[in-house]
Amino acid sequence: MTEKTGIVERHDYPDREALAIALAAGIAAKLAGAIAERGEASLAVSGGSTPGKLFRVLSQTAIQWDRVTVILVDERICPPDSDRANQKLVRETLLQGRAGQAHFVPFETGLETPEENAGRSDELFSGVPWPLDVAVLGMGTDGHTASFFPHGDRLADALDPDGEDRVVPMQAAGAGEARLTLTLPVVLDARFLALHIEGDEKRGVLDTAIAGADRNSVPVRAVLQQDKTPVHVFWAP
Repeated sequence: MTEKTGIVERHDYPDREALAIALAAGIAAKLAGAIAERGEASLAVSGGSTPGKLFRVLSQTAIQWDRVTVILVDERICPPDSDRANQKLVRETLLQGRAGQAHFVPFETGLETPEENAGRSDELFSGVPWPLDVAVLGMGTDGHTASFFPHGDRLADALDPDGEDRVVPMQAAGAGEARLTLTLPVVLDARFLALHIEGDEKRGVLDTAIAGADRNSVPVRAVLQQDKTPVHVFWAP
């Protein structure tokens, strides 16, 4: 079922397998179109517990993956081989099979301070085809998306619609490790923006955010309540 309310278009599926297949097909179509038009494409993905099935389906999609640059929307500042690292999930589930030919540019997480890691990550991302062709966000039950955490120390900077930073560090009570995240303007520049959520609890958080929660308390509202970029919400129970 598809339902459109303002800038948010909701796509509901009966189960998570059906969602993964549909979203993977949509992502692949956008990437293939970008490659046909410009010779290259860029994809930003999120980590966490939700996207594993999507990544496995997408990894077997027959497109010119050697023309695709993959980055993360956000990352924990931890060793790259840590089970907490989003890049480990991406390497083990998305960058396999056909998608193993993609060019992956992870965040820098090995420097001394979050600020140094953010600065170096921004330099590494300078070669990515911007704006992003596809950005896939997730959402936590606390209402965070990317690493826009409730009351995070750099939340105002990350959500500044006129901000010029591409990457900012983030620390928050609910974040665990310090994080690195793409900023809201970078995310909203994406040619196709998807929010991938699963389960009734997250659906309730989404409804709260759309209805009018404060974006400092429920930061995903900043993505959902803007007039620049359509947001395609993919949900399954």
